[in-house]
Amino acid sequence: MNKKWLQIMKQVIPITIGAALYAFGLQCFVIPNQLMEGGVTGIAVLFNYIFQLPMSITTLVINIPLFLVGWKILGSKKMVFTIYGSLALSAFLALFESYDRLSSIISFEQGYDSMLIVLYAGVTLGTGLGIVFRFGGTTGGIDIVARILSRWKGYSMGQIILIADTIIIGISVFYISLDKILYTLVMVFIASKMIDFMQNGGYIAKAFSIITDQGEQIAEKITAEMDRGVTIMPAKGAYSGTTKKVVYCVVQRSETHRLKQLVRSIDPGAFIVIHEVQEVLGEGFKEDED
Repeated sequence: MNKKWLQIMKQVIPITIGAALYAFGLQCFVIPNQLMEGGVTGIAVLFNYIFQLPMSITTLVINIPLFLVGWKILGSKKMVFTIYGSLALSAFLALFESYDRLSSIISFEQGYDSMLIVLYAGVTLGTGLGIVFRFGGTTGGIDIVARILSRWKGYSMGQIILIADTIIIGISVFYISLDKILYTLVMVFIASKMIDFMQNGGYIAKAFSIITDQGEQIAEKITAEMDRGVTIMPAKGAYSGTTKKVVYCVVQRSETHRLKQLVRSIDPGAFIVIHEVQEVLGEGFKEDED
């Protein structure tokens, strides 16, 4: 298998897994318990409740015009995996719909602890969508809009989907009971957090701002022993007027303790500020996918 096909498979396989998880959550947690969803999928769920239309067909039909918009704005490269993700979702929905005993085997139909069902549903749906997003795909619908706004405006995809889902779920109050709506909102909130975690959680890093008199020595040791890039900036104490150096470095979360020990071994009196970083692009971290 050549390098190009290997790279494609590195995206296709996770997107397939994510779409399967999402379809599984819909069929095993959402539908059997008369919960709702947001976006195009939510519309499909609502049509399933009212008209008994299969979600696999409804989601695909509604997504077609959005595919055209996404193709123009996001480009053909991005939309290839979006279309694949949507087709994979419809395929898995059709598979789970054809096996109507699935939800009873999983044993999460009505009558079980509602909050437990909501928790599992939110985690499953959010994890599935988060995997799809992280590897460059979407499942269509609001996901396409979320990717566009996330790319252009820098908004969190989870937040965009949460707002859109809340609006669509609000409309469904005329068709399903209020308690189901309230449970659904909790599920959607959990799913949105899982989406953001799956998107950024693997890239959470720590940024160190080290104020010290031994800037060069610390920077040299970080470079030699930890193979991390370091930036040294001049600084001056506002009260004391003392000239110092600020050493700035970003490391993986697992390297935090090691870096603190390294700094203390050179300058025990160094002032260290540690920041949580949600995403890092560059050598040694995540490569830019855009």
